[in-house]
Amino acid sequence: MTQLPVQSSPVARAQGSQLATLTLGAVGVVYGDIGTSPLYALKEVFAHGHMPVSAENILGILSLMFWTLTIIVSLKYVSLILRAHNNGEGGLVAMLALASVAVKDRPVLRRYLLILGIFGTAVFFGDGVITPAITVLSAVEGLGVAAPGLTRYVVPVTLLVLTALFAMQKHGTASVGKLFGPITVVWFLVLALLGLVHVAGNPSVLAALNPFYALRFIVGQPHVAFVSLGAIVLCVTGAEALYADMGHFGKRPIRLAWFGLVMPSLVINYFGQGAMLLAHPENVNNPFYEMAPEWGLYPLIVLATCASVIASQALISAAFSVTKQVIQLGYLPRLRVCHTSVREAGQIYLPFINWTLYGCIVIAVTVFGSSSALASAYGIAVTVDMLITTVMTFFVIRYAWHYPWALCVAATGFFFIVDALFFAANAMKLFDGGWFPLLIGAVMFTLMMTWKQGRHLLGERLREESIELKAFLDSVFLSPPTRVPGTAVFLNAEKGVTPNALLHNLKHNKVLHDTNLFVTVRHHEVPWIGFDRRVEVEPLGHDCWQVVLHFGFKNDPDVPDALELLRIHRVQLNDMETSYFLSREIVSPSIAKGMATWREKLFASMHRNASAAADFLNLPANRVVELGSKIEI
Repeated sequence: MTQLPVQSSPVARAQGSQLATLTLGAVGVVYGDIGTSPLYALKEVFAHGHMPVSAENILGILSLMFWTLTIIVSLKYVSLILRAHNNGEGGLVAMLALASVAVKDRPVLRRYLLILGIFGTAVFFGDGVITPAITVLSAVEGLGVAAPGLTRYVVPVTLLVLTALFAMQKHGTASVGKLFGPITVVWFLVLALLGLVHVAGNPSVLAALNPFYALRFIVGQPHVAFVSLGAIVLCVTGAEALYADMGHFGKRPIRLAWFGLVMPSLVINYFGQGAMLLAHPENVNNPFYEMAPEWGLYPLIVLATCASVIASQALISAAFSVTKQVIQLGYLPRLRVCHTSVREAGQIYLPFINWTLYGCIVIAVTVFGSSSALASAYGIAVTVDMLITTVMTFFVIRYAWHYPWALCVAATGFFFIVDALFFAANAMKLFDGGWFPLLIGAVMFTLMMTWKQGRHLLGERLREESIELKAFLDSVFLSPPTRVPGTAVFLNAEKGVTPNALLHNLKHNKVLHDTNLFVTVRHHEVPWIGFDRRVEVEPLGHDCWQVVLHFGFKNDPDVPDALELLRIHRVQLNDMETSYFLSREIVSPSIAKGMATWREKLFASMHRNASAAADFLNLPANRVVELGSKIEI
């Protein structure tokens, strides 16, 4: 009997096409940063003359690089941490939320984990400054290899490229984003091709795949090996992006892209650089560009610059996303958020963050002046976040997944030791540039903790002076004021408390609307909250309702849209007859018990310069009434 060929179903073909599209997107977005590491990683190992460019040292370094990629990226991130998702979302903020929920019955431990996670998020902004600076600078430095006379133009050209990159952010990346995947695929294929040519010429370099060479290098030269870890870690910069972008692409496409294209291309390129150095140790100043034939040097510089721009774009977009999440978790004041796509809610632009990042990057490029100088500043920010992610992972797998204690210690303890060694090696470069991202992280951490504590103090002060809403309404309706047509929506931070805006409205206007909604917006430590759990309603009588709206830290807080869900509770809203009343507090520092005076002044300034709540909550500008009051903290 003849067996008919099995044909794939339309559903299977559609799923295969979607997987291919997501995998291509993951190559362009997730792996842009780690994909540009060959531009500078191996160069920096030998840059400062700590070790001679000998065959033994080259094989030892290549072996360390290969096993660093295998242990940190393949095992830690791809195999373990991608499993620790928060409703499908990844990243340090999602991990922080996951860990804090897992230990919610341990308040002291939870508080320290929150502080640790917020510090890691603050250091991420330091990484956000260094990454675009070093990637673009290292790509443009190819000009000095092609023509030494062009070296003086490296910094100006770098600043020109970065200026164009940040200037286009307000237009969004939807139009050019579709090119990221194909260009990055071409980049990885070129990496593999460049490396393959030199590996084929000296295949003995493949012996470095054996961990024996790494161990021999460590045992034979322990001090040199330890110092070299500060540069070797550059080959895994961008590994955090694997986890951070999980929500956009999913685990499977990220894993397929890594094992199918990215890791093989990186390993072949590093080994190709090593093979070239075995034959030509004099090319150690820039082994990546020295691998290229003379005729292909300028095209390679252009391609490398495009790849570095893509890597920078992915990190800038991540900075926007992380900032928005941190704002909704209550650690930063409201900032103006512009949506750059009508289709993708995640494509956003924050002008303040954009130009602050740009200013810091210009300072970094100008002050440091070369990728080698920036490399000293780079590793410490990366290793801090890697350490924090490992610590958070322990609490997730122990207290959320309930794995045995011994297994949790073994699983994360090994990675903690590896991360700690890399951190210690990079800490030696603290005064050579490592201070720069840590300074940025310290400033951001101070701002975030000051804002959180200030909001707590402000909330306490408001609660001290508050009037219970139900009792207040009961007293008002003993002798009711004039009712006017329409709906009044009073936004209030605390449920069950009388809004100051209502008190001022009754005092000055002496009227009450026919329908009154007292709305409290709450942001939760989960990425998404669906419409089925968005609204919580409690009737207060006399056509008044207490409403609580719930949003995850990745939801866009759209109050009018959420209030449309009240129709199922038989509360009808007419858009043209609905007014939104906001209470705006004017914060005044005092010498009373609270924060230090300078932090109170800082909080007052942040509070004063925060973007309008109406914009943040997507309220219609022509139907918002703000009533202010002065509050001392």
